[in-house]
Amino acid sequence: MVSFGGVLRRLCVWGLAGLSLLLTTEAARPYSGSYPYKAVATVGMVGDLVQNVAGARARITQIIGSGVDPHLYNPTRSDVAALLSADVVFYSGLLLEGRMTDTFVKIARQRPVYAVTERIAPEYLLPVGSGHFDPHVWMDVQGWIKALEAVVVALSEFDSAHRAEYEANGKTYRAQLEELDAYARKVLGSIPKPQRVMITAHDAFNYLGRAYGLEVMGIQGISTESEAGLADVNRLVDEIVRRKLPAVFVETSVSDKNVRALIEGARARGHTVAIGGQLFSDAMGAAGTYEGTYVGMIDHNVTTIARALGGSAPPKGMQGKLQDVSLQSK
Repeated sequence: MVSFGGVLRRLCVWGLAGLSLLLTTEAARPYSGSYPYKAVATVGMVGDLVQNVAGARARITQIIGSGVDPHLYNPTRSDVAALLSADVVFYSGLLLEGRMTDTFVKIARQRPVYAVTERIAPEYLLPVGSGHFDPHVWMDVQGWIKALEAVVVALSEFDSAHRAEYEANGKTYRAQLEELDAYARKVLGSIPKPQRVMITAHDAFNYLGRAYGLEVMGIQGISTESEAGLADVNRLVDEIVRRKLPAVFVETSVSDKNVRALIEGARARGHTVAIGGQLFSDAMGAAGTYEGTYVGMIDHNVTTIARALGGSAPPKGMQGKLQDVSLQSK
């Protein structure tokens, strides 16, 4: 059992939802029901991890859909009903689903609730002030491998009878993620150094920048709840014009209004900058598509970024499965 002091120390890092997580998982009993059990995940990236580890043992329900901003999401009655009927619940954590925190606390009194980022050491995380950390860990594939390890441990605790199966599935999926990480390093490393600058709607790509050697700038902050002001737009227009950057990027789950203001501002100062493509930031692609998987999401992003900023990447991505990677968003 975790000591009360240990709980308090981790509470300082992960907040109230982290405390709920510790209390429920410590008391959780091994699963003894039928299969597939009901697993509920918040965002697609989390659901993808759980599905790859659980395999046919679980039926995954995802609450926050493709193209939906988790920072601003409020759970509906049907979401709460799904959580209450779940056998096990997974969320990203680090306040990505900030408005759902109270819901997780309540649900955790009745069933196991796990944050996939819970086992990532604070030293690995990017601080954003006030004792909080940037939640967009999945943008660094090595960081998401750490989240994969947490899911393997969580499911092995929840359904200990099938621990060996979950560990084997985790090992298989980790090999796929290692291949993805190597591809990202290769194609993003091909971008000429002066052009290794990516500007997006909000600060969702700092882990990607740290991992793969890009300078990243967002118009809004870590959370899309923050408002971008005229000074923020003008500051980035200055950077675009001064560095003669070829492209900026829009995101599937965030309005493109501010990014288009950058383009207009640069044009007014004599520099033409294109929309380099639409990136997946806080949500994956549509369910049932390659981009609707974590591997496809990151493949799309790094391929799009590399091609837009002057690097070299195959048009259809790492596995030749991308639907469309063009230099202009649709």
